[in-house]
Amino acid sequence: MNVQANVSPAAMRRVAISSFLGTVLEYYDFLLYGTAAALVFNQVFFSDLSPTLGTIFALGTLAAGYLTRFLGALVFGYLGDKRGRKKIMMLTLSVMGVTSGLIGCLPTYSQVGFTAPLLLVLLRTIQGFAIGGEFGGAVLMTAEHAGNDRRGLASSAASMGAPTGGLLATGVMLAVTTMPEDQLLSWGWRLPFLASFGLLAVALYFRVRVSESPVFLAEQNSPVRELTRNPLRAMVRANWPNLLKSILFQVGPYAAQGIFNVFILSYAPTIGYKRQSALITILAAGGISIFATPLFAMLSDRVGRRPVLFWGISATALYSFPGFYLINQGKPAILFIAIAVFSVLILPAVTAVAPVYATELFPTGVRYTAVSTSYQLGQILGAGIAPVAAASLLAASGGGTGTSLISLYLLLLCVVGLVALAGCRDLRGQTLMFSGTEAEHPVHRAPCSVTDKAPFSNESAP
Repeated sequence: MNVQANVSPAAMRRVAISSFLGTVLEYYDFLLYGTAAALVFNQVFFSDLSPTLGTIFALGTLAAGYLTRFLGALVFGYLGDKRGRKKIMMLTLSVMGVTSGLIGCLPTYSQVGFTAPLLLVLLRTIQGFAIGGEFGGAVLMTAEHAGNDRRGLASSAASMGAPTGGLLATGVMLAVTTMPEDQLLSWGWRLPFLASFGLLAVALYFRVRVSESPVFLAEQNSPVRELTRNPLRAMVRANWPNLLKSILFQVGPYAAQGIFNVFILSYAPTIGYKRQSALITILAAGGISIFATPLFAMLSDRVGRRPVLFWGISATALYSFPGFYLINQGKPAILFIAIAVFSVLILPAVTAVAPVYATELFPTGVRYTAVSTSYQLGQILGAGIAPVAAASLLAASGGGTGTSLISLYLLLLCVVGLVALAGCRDLRGQTLMFSGTEAEHPVHRAPCSVTDKAPFSNESAP
């Protein structure tokens, strides 16, 4: 049965745009907070502390968002598998946008004292909780609407939203930081957060017009439904091997992302680069990567998910040493080449393909829970930990340009990821309508028939 065949091209476009805008808002909100925490929050919410201690406390509030992302993945994933994808995605999008906008309305420490940072942490916690359920839902909504033979391209809409949101967040903060400091600290810092209300309105306009996943609706009336009355328990009991593998093959590349895009901002000035030069380099490389993402996704539709992922993970491992060698040359042009090679030619092979591959590994009844959980844990264990780990390893190696331990750290993570990937089967082109038992034994899944056609398919539906 090919339930996606009844999805019109116009409906498929709405789903793709909705997923893209939702991820744009997700990464705009999340990365905007991180940038503001590094630049202004120490003076706005922790002004009674020394500049150094205030910065530490401001950056420490980032942890609250990362911790609740995992909890949000479990809760919203569970609800999405039980109640429907669209309802939960409307909720996650609304909570993300509203909490980010409210941060721009908060009083400062000088106005209400310690209540100000408490409110900041509360909103950050709620924001991270909602973000935990957004990306996984965006990926599987496009995947479950799309045709079997171009599922990768359709799902890449969500992956393209991540660098776009990051680009917007960094660009807006760069703009407001050109204001006089007194204006920036009194009201200028609020503008990027208040802009979240506008982004939310645009994203909701498209999301409210999206139909529920046809695969989910078909599963509701299937005998398989009896097997997934508790998606969380079913994920842990029946699907833990694929869950573990899907986490492990994402950790290495996401760790490299955290190092080459975040850690580098603090490392580059210590070897002679201007901080603004490093930031502009990351912005430019991230902008180009937006266009590389659908290319790798289309390639995975042609040759399979595993070959493209194998390239992304193995190239990350091989690039860990020469990448830092180039960065350590101390020349801005070479820094751009080093970051661009990773951000454009390597990382998109993982960010474009790993989410849709995870979607294909899990049955419908646990898919939202499993995809969200694997993605968030991959991000936390990779990008969340890597900048701190890199700073610690650099200190252990004596500082300076002693980055060999960091490169070795990335190499080992990627080797583990390649071993995990070797234990997975390539499921490109196969139907998403399968049971929990088949998720453990995908060899028994029948490939889609030649008549299975849908929007985002190479052939039109009959």
